[in-house]
Amino acid sequence: MARHYDLIAIGGGSGGLSAAERAASYGARCAAIETGRLGGTCVNVGCVPKKIMWYAAHLAHALDDAPGYGFKLDYFDFDWRKLKTARDVFIRNLHDWYLGYLNRTGVDLIHGFARFVDARTLEVNSELYTADHIVIATGGRPQIPSLPGAEFGMTSDGFFELEDCPPRVAIAGSGYIAVELAGMLHTLGAEVTLLVRKEQVLRSFDVMLRDLLMERLREDGLTVLTHTQVRAVARLAGGGLSVYCDGQTDVLKVDTLLWAIGRDPNTDALNLPAAGVAMNPNGAIPTDPFQNTSVPGIYAIGDVTERFHLTPAAIAAGRRLADRLFGGQPDRRLPYENIPTVVFSHPPIGTVGLTEEEARQEHGDAVKIYQTRFRPLYHAFTARPTETAMKLVCVGPEEKIVGCHLIGEGADEMLQGFAVAIRMGATKRDFDDTVAIHPTSAEELVTMR
Repeated sequence: MARHYDLIAIGGGSGGLSAAERAASYGARCAAIETGRLGGTCVNVGCVPKKIMWYAAHLAHALDDAPGYGFKLDYFDFDWRKLKTARDVFIRNLHDWYLGYLNRTGVDLIHGFARFVDARTLEVNSELYTADHIVIATGGRPQIPSLPGAEFGMTSDGFFELEDCPPRVAIAGSGYIAVELAGMLHTLGAEVTLLVRKEQVLRSFDVMLRDLLMERLREDGLTVLTHTQVRAVARLAGGGLSVYCDGQTDVLKVDTLLWAIGRDPNTDALNLPAAGVAMNPNGAIPTDPFQNTSVPGIYAIGDVTERFHLTPAAIAAGRRLADRLFGGQPDRRLPYENIPTVVFSHPPIGTVGLTEEEARQEHGDAVKIYQTRFRPLYHAFTARPTETAMKLVCVGPEEKIVGCHLIGEGADEMLQGFAVAIRMGATKRDFDDTVAIHPTSAEELVTMR
């Protein structure tokens, strides 16, 4: 006989666990099904371990900058293995925390892989489970292209298994994962070549951010090859790889090739047709603004959808879904407008709202742009000519701010507060009327003319 729950979340990552925990707080009987490690991509092979590696690279930059401030550093070295060991222990401790979290909230953990039997029934390890509400939150996985020798490369998942920093690395991709890993590997000692299929990295971001990041990558010593696409990979007899690319006459010789060309939703083994759930051709699950799929009582959140693939967005969507289903809040949902995000490049990028191009397409001549570019005080004494750039995208006679884009030291931390203001409908006058905090880079956002 099947075991019944009020809500089952398929996936023990941030989105699924957040939906189940919030529903349980309202008294619902909930379970989460997970076949791997708790925490999903973010905890295991994404946000958390990535940020730890970014901190290490950030410290390496600080050591380079220290002589400009009078410090004499005769020698310093970096132990990749020591950091990896400490990082892996930290992640294992997070797994233990998640187990305690589920116990405290009363959410049952079911180990195994779930497949639909029908719209209300799941099979896990030959056992049947039913639920009034089923949340699909199985996340995504990195893509590997279909071309000769592609299996010799690794994905971002493999990056976190590296025992040492490879001497020569090629990274195929132009999105945030590609530029983040390129910056970390280069700063921590690798010779990095970034293979970009079109003209620029971060093509969906504001042009100011793309342009300045491309400048920074090359000034830092990374090789960026545009209009370049890998067509084949071969393993060398003495070790290493040969990478053959369209758009390049020379064969690229590297120790490691890293694929960062996108991610696919983990939906192919769920047997969604048995439940009648519609899918897009790429396997993603279309949802309405309330996370509903094509089948009543079945919902999808996070990377299995085609909305923002961000951990905080999945968490917010899961909690709001539970508020709606069990918390007596029928209109509760996550608005997907003005969601802030950060790219942990070097320097970091922060962005929220419309790009200048998007705003002009939507609002035409009603758009007014304010922007600045400067060398922050910190870099007045460093050998790196790192600049900061900021842009406010405003609309209408009241100059409502509909986009804010930052690149530079501290952009990752300063964006959060400004994102709150923009979500509340702040205008340029509101920013102008805010007293600046001096001396900071953030003050430039309230003093632009």
